[in-house]
Amino acid sequence: MSSSPPGRRRHLPNSPFNAARERALLPADPIPIGARVSHERHGMGRVVALDGIEAVIVDFGDGEILRVPLGSRRLEVI
Repeated sequence: MSSSPPGRRRHLPNSPFNAARERALLPADPIPIGARVSHERHGMGRVVALDGIEAVIVDFGDGEILRVPLGSRRLEVI
């Protein structure tokens, strides 16, 4: 008879708690392309592209196109 090592929890594949655990591991929804944003330093802009799940490319006008991390507290969706 085999058992789990002491101190280790066993997760059953059909457990109803798995859905909540998987949702917690998913990254937040990225900002959609075309969304208007406001940046503390650069002002108003529009999202023109996504850089994976970690950043967005924002056009602030006058040729100023910057990569901004999604976790930045300076970036706000309008």
